[in-house]
Amino acid sequence: MGLKVKINKILILLSLLPLSTNAQRLLTLDSCRAMALRNNKQISVSKAKQDVAANMRRSARTKYLPHVSAVGGYMWMSKEASILNDDQKSGLNNLGTTAVTGLQDRLGGIISLLPAAAQAQLAQNMAQFAGALNQTGAGVVNAFRTDTRNTFAGAIMVTQPVFMGGAIIALNKMADISEHMAENSLESMRQNTLFSIDQAYWQVVSLRHKEKLAESYVELVKKLESDVQKMVNEGVATRSDKLSVSVKVNEAQMSLQKVTDGLVLSKMLLCQLCGLPVSEQVKLADEESDNIAVMDMNAQPDVEMATLHRPELKMLQNTVDLSRQATNLLKAGNLPQVLLTGGYAVSNPNVFNGFEKKFAGFWNVGVLMRVPIWNWGDVRYKVRAAKGATTIASLELDEAREKIELQVNQKAFMVNEANKKLAMAQSNIEHAEENLRTANLGFKEGVISATTIMEAQTAWLKAQSQRIDAEIEVKLSQVELQKALGTLE
Repeated sequence: MGLKVKINKILILLSLLPLSTNAQRLLTLDSCRAMALRNNKQISVSKAKQDVAANMRRSARTKYLPHVSAVGGYMWMSKEASILNDDQKSGLNNLGTTAVTGLQDRLGGIISLLPAAAQAQLAQNMAQFAGALNQTGAGVVNAFRTDTRNTFAGAIMVTQPVFMGGAIIALNKMADISEHMAENSLESMRQNTLFSIDQAYWQVVSLRHKEKLAESYVELVKKLESDVQKMVNEGVATRSDKLSVSVKVNEAQMSLQKVTDGLVLSKMLLCQLCGLPVSEQVKLADEESDNIAVMDMNAQPDVEMATLHRPELKMLQNTVDLSRQATNLLKAGNLPQVLLTGGYAVSNPNVFNGFEKKFAGFWNVGVLMRVPIWNWGDVRYKVRAAKGATTIASLELDEAREKIELQVNQKAFMVNEANKKLAMAQSNIEHAEENLRTANLGFKEGVISATTIMEAQTAWLKAQSQRIDAEIEVKLSQVELQKALGTLE
């Protein structure tokens, strides 16, 4: 019994597999845009660059604030520093001997007059005095020893910029401009992504409508083929008429296959842009829509709006501003710089109470000033080069404005022309449908040949295809105008 239950479960799962395989995900233009924005790698890169620029701006702000640093070090020297020279050391070490010898030389005659016992006692006393004085001199020599062979030093320092020639102000402005540039770059990438997804979306819609049109045309020519075959059987049509219609059927089937293949490839591209697996089965909300586009004959070339909203122009303006601040930063190299300094320093040995082999320190406060005097024109040349870069950026900005003005006018013209084409295509459809209806009636009455009705069918197919192309052109031209104005949302 348990085995039968398991087999039934397996059969149920197998029966559900085709349903899950054939299931299609319904996508709207908004959902495609949202997925494309989430999955676009370049947008992620632009966001990362924006975070980098924000952190650089925060870093630049810290240049206004005092900075605290700690330093420490150790040094071993093969020789110690000596305050006394060798002669002075020798003199102090032999101070008693020298003094007693000199005294004996001066009092030699007097001493010789003393009794032998007194001379011996005096010699003993003078020898003790010389030893004591030598010992005192040696102590002085030892007291003057620095013992700097092992030196330890450390300090905690605080520096506060007071005036840096405008360098810090320029650096902060450059950081702000860089952050704005990153934002504009992200906006440019976002609009490019939306433009790409819109193109791919409407391409799929166009091919799907053409696929349905091709299917209708295949059915139409197949019906004609069947009717001609009946006429051949009745002897009112020739075999040549049948072959001509069969050729038309084959051509229609080949066209259908070509459109179907293009539709599959276009959906793969759309899935890739949306971050979906390329084999994902998707269906677009506008695939079954009868009216793809709505005509709007009032497209206006608003150049001022494009100037305000185009991220490319904003980025070029950021480049100009950045170049100007770079010039100010270079100019600061020729101006004085003033810093406040303060801190606490320690050393071992120290000299605050003679030379002591222990750590001792002191507080200090000072002002540090740097005044450039002569650098062979280095800063001046750099400033000139920076001004040249600013001029180049300004010229590129002016050129971009002129090109965008031309682009906006062209896109507005294209929108109006696309609307005119759509109106003409809709009018042509009415004539083509009436022509096909009349041809069908004439063919049924036997007064029109198969060749004539095939021509009417071909004209109908062409009119329908032109209408689809015109509707897609209206949609894409509207998107291109929005991109040219910088208002693609």
